[in-house]
Amino acid sequence: MNCVTIHIIFAALDLCVCVKTTKTCVNDYKGHIDLTKNTATCKMDRNPTLIRGRLARTMYERLAENEENRNDTHLSWYALDTSLLKDNELASKFIQLHQDEGTDEFIEKCYEKSDWFFTQIYYTLAKTVLSWFMSQTSINGLLNRGCMFVLSSSQFLQLLGKDNLWRANALIDLGAGNGAVTEHMSPYFNEVYVTEVSKTMKWRLEEKKYRVLEINQWCNESHSYDVISCLNLLDRCERPVTLLHDIKRCLKTDTGRVLVAIVLPFKPYVETTSDNKPVENIAVSDRTIEEQISSFVHAVFEPNGFAVEKFTKVPYICEGDLHHSFYALYDVVFVLKVT
Repeated sequence: MNCVTIHIIFAALDLCVCVKTTKTCVNDYKGHIDLTKNTATCKMDRNPTLIRGRLARTMYERLAENEENRNDTHLSWYALDTSLLKDNELASKFIQLHQDEGTDEFIEKCYEKSDWFFTQIYYTLAKTVLSWFMSQTSINGLLNRGCMFVLSSSQFLQLLGKDNLWRANALIDLGAGNGAVTEHMSPYFNEVYVTEVSKTMKWRLEEKKYRVLEINQWCNESHSYDVISCLNLLDRCERPVTLLHDIKRCLKTDTGRVLVAIVLPFKPYVETTSDNKPVENIAVSDRTIEEQISSFVHAVFEPNGFAVEKFTKVPYICEGDLHHSFYALYDVVFVLKVT
């Protein structure tokens, strides 16, 4: 979207601007447009003083934020000061990732969807009504919005230490949502299973032809998995400790691996309980991200029979709205094996 297009949109949304024109150039929003070449380099002011309408200002600020994000490699999303872990062995297992092509593709889709003005207005109105009797997850499933991103396919393989030719038999993605995250892992498995509590999200998973298992059926004698992904679920489920025990029981011996992603700082929130608190509590340090990583390893994973093989820090990205094209939280992803 160039500066001329932006000008037209905001003029229609009650944007009052002063435009100076010459034979070859229009200077607008601190942008510079060469009309003779039909190209533009637009640097938008994050604090415009000439915008009257609230909606116009919201959209303008989002587009300015998009411009900044497109010129940023977001190093802070992936950076971790391993010296603060105070554990040299654990620090040596950190894998430094970066914003790759798969991440860029997801973010570009977020930019595109946030530009769907009338669709975003519809989402906002529908959410207001549906929130009276549906959870946020179920609303997103019904409206088919709010896709998430954790790892690209190449990042997934890098964490597992595999190449593009690697194949395994069975994957299960626990709490898979609408399957957007699953899609980056599923091509490398013969069988892909998923679980999900939300009925509307189950519909989305079935649309994608994944085998949906009930949360009380996925771990039994008839199922054994090469990889179990538990991405951003420990802070959203009622019984996280029981879940870890089930994962250990259903993982293939010796060769099986677990991917656990945790948003840090750790702040559990459970949609299915009356007080939104888990039935089983995980006690971790509540200070720095590095301290919480060490706490999870030594106070949660190891006592429950897991060893950390590798870990990394990535953004947990969600599709946005009229205000922001996307939202991102700090996510730490662990590759675990059974001890």
